[in-house]
Formats: sequence, structure tokens, C-alpha cells
Amino acid sequence: MTDRLYYHNSFLYDFVAALEEVRQVDGRTALVLDRTAFYPTSGGQVFDTGWLELEVLEHNPGNNPTLSAEGANEGGAPEVDKRRAPRFAPKLRVSEVADAEDGTVLHFVEGEVPQDPVRVRGFLDVERRRDHMQQHSGQHILSAAFVELFQMPTVSFHMGEESCTIDLEAKSLSAEDVAKAEMRANQVILEDRTVGVHFVTAEKAREMGVRKIPPAERDELRLIEVQGFDLCACGGTHVKATGQVGSILCRKVEKVKQGFRVEFVCGIRAVRAARRDYETLVESGGLLSTHVWEVPASIRKLVDGGKAAAKVQHKSLEEIAVLRAAQLLAGRDLNQVCVIAEVFTDRELAFVKLIAQKLTQTSGVVALLGAGAGQPTLIFAQSPGGEHDMGVLMKEAMAKLGGRGGGNKDMAQGGVSEAGKLQGAVDEAKARIE
Repeated sequence: MTDRLYYHNSFLYDFVAALEEVRQVDGRTALVLDRTAFYPTSGGQVFDTGWLELEVLEHNPGNNPTLSAEGANEGGAPEVDKRRAPRFAPKLRVSEVADAEDGTVLHFVEGEVPQDPVRVRGFLDVERRRDHMQQHSGQHILSAAFVELFQMPTVSFHMGEESCTIDLEAKSLSAEDVAKAEMRANQVILEDRTVGVHFVTAEKAREMGVRKIPPAERDELRLIEVQGFDLCACGGTHVKATGQVGSILCRKVEKVKQGFRVEFVCGIRAVRAARRDYETLVESGGLLSTHVWEVPASIRKLVDGGKAAAKVQHKSLEEIAVLRAAQLLAGRDLNQVCVIAEVFTDRELAFVKLIAQKLTQTSGVVALLGAGAGQPTLIFAQSPGGEHDMGVLMKEAMAKLGGRGGGNKDMAQGGVSEAGKLQGAVDEAKARIE
């Protein structure tokens, strides 16, 4: 079992330990120490990163006094041979930390592990650890706020690289509810309440009114207490007082299977997110020549205008398609099956599909068309009730061209890799029809 130093002090950023084992796990090198301040991924919180510096011994011909074993390793490293001089090997990057099934902590490292180390010095990525403490402590406060205000328990927590989420057990959740919980959580942060750690039995935890007790049976539970506000079993790293969280900013809410998912950020992340959002709004306001507060209204106006313009454009395309279809049908003998085979190299699918629809409104017509602009596409269509099967015809074409497509008896479409293949496919389909 690895002694987990972060259980007692989340602000311990460097430590000394003994190397107990070097393991190979799925082709990666992992070190097992007798104790560690590195947090492994667990309970929704992601792992710490940092560095391990291994001290090794090399021959000292002068037999000079070297490192004394006294105090050399608080974790119990072996005595140092004074005939050999200690030196520090290059630091190994700790890229991931994980729990092993035997209760030890695996430190996955990058680089070569030297032989016979005397002791190991660990150095955490301080900025990452502080960020994780802000996010995890903020999550406790936000979850407690939802319970206090709306009796909505948190059923899961996830810490990502950019943001965090909690899943709430709730039948409904409004934007006003989220704003109220966010405000309550920030009030608790402003009050700078003490965040304490307790180690108690499960029975004692129930007596104390713990918000959520883990289902696994344990002799001792680690409780995180936000003074006068929340008490929850947790093995993660946390701040010493709520003021160190800085702030909480809820950013997005979405419906999920078990309730609602709330995305949030805390502390420095909240500052960065707010700065990024503000700069985006300022730039958008500049492009729209409006104040940032008026950006939504300006966008709605643009969207409405775009929809109106799209309707006008569609109507114009329909009128053009009617005229183009009439041109293609001009002079054809409509008393027998009329096959129209045409590739529109400079037209996109939507317009060519309109032409196909207009052509097949006349009985006895088969339209074998190609659209060359954008994604090159084939459109095969026939007048309703025709004797051919456009779906089968398209399937045969796609099999030869290596494309994908489908449809029904009267209309089908499929994409091809190059516009240059359209004419040959249309001509071959026409030959099969005729």
C-alpha cells in the first residue's frame, strides 16, 4: 500500500520517498513508491503530473564522507554506502498517475530509470494541482448549493482539461435555478469558510450527517467539511478555505439520462473563460457595429434576414429549375419514355435535385443528372409509376465508382470522389435504361 500524503496535506508539492518497484504496464514504465503526494485519477478528479528525481550512488575512490542516512529519506530509504558518492539522475517526467489493484499508486514516467536509487524526490506540477483543488472544492460547494436550494443531489462528477461537470438527479432544471445555485455557491466562497478533513468510521459519518457515503465498505472514511455548509466523503485534493476557490461560473446545462448535466469552471479557469467569452463578445460586437449587450439581438436580426433571403433564393431557384426543365424537355417525344442525361458541372446538388423533380412531374421521364459543384453527386429520378428502379440503378453505379448512395424506386442519389466521373456514370446509366 502506498502512503498517500495528499490525504493529509493537499498543499504538499514536493516530497521524498523510497522506490519500491519498477513495473512495466502495457509497455509503459511505472514506478511504485512507498509514499507519494501525486494524486491518481479517482472520484471524478484527474491525475497530477510532475517530475521524479532519483538519487543514485556511484563509486567514490577518495572515500570522502557522503550523504548521511539520517534524514535522507523520510520514507525509510536504506543506509548510504559512504564509499560511494550520491548523484542526481536527470528528472523523469510523470505523465500519468493511476491506482493499481493492490492499493499501490503507479507513477508512469518518461525516460530511463537508473539502477539502484538511494531515494526519490517528487515534484508536482503546482499550477495543475492548484487548479484541481479549485475545481474539486468548487464542485463540493456547487453540489451542496443545489441540495440546499432544490434538493437536487449530484450523482456524478467529471473534471476535464477545460471544464468540469456534475450530473444532477432532477426532473427539471431552469436557467433561473442554475443562476441561484451559482450565486449561493459564490456567497459561500466569499465567506471564506474553513475546509477541513476528518477520518471517521462509516457509522460515525452517518451520525455526522454526511451528504453522500460511498457504497464500498471501508474501515475509515475521509470526510471533507465546508464549515457549516457541507460534509461529504471524498479522497480528492481540496483547498484550506473556500476563498481559495476564487469563484464558480456555470456555463452550460443539458438534459441527460439521469437528470441534468451542469458544466462549470472555478478559480483561474473561471477568469480565463470569462476573459475568452468577453473578448469573443467584443469582437462580435465590432463586426456587427453594436455594443456587446446588443450582440444577441443583432444576431437574431441577421438570422431572420438570412432565413428570408433563403426563401427568396429557393423560390428563384425553383423558377429557374422550371425553365431549365422545360428547355431539356423541348422537342422530346413525350409519347414514349424520355431519358434526360445531363451533367451540371457548375451547379450544386440542391439545384440539380430541383431540376430532377421538375422533369419528373411530366409522365414518362427518366432524369439521369450530375451535380459537379461542391460534393460531386449523381441524381437518378423517374416519373412516378415508371418501369425502372432508380435505387437499383444507383446501387450499381456506386459499386463501380466506389461511392455511397441509395434511394427508392423513383429517386436515388449518390456521391462520387471526382466530378470527372459524373459524365461517364450518367452515360452508362442511360445506356442501361435504353
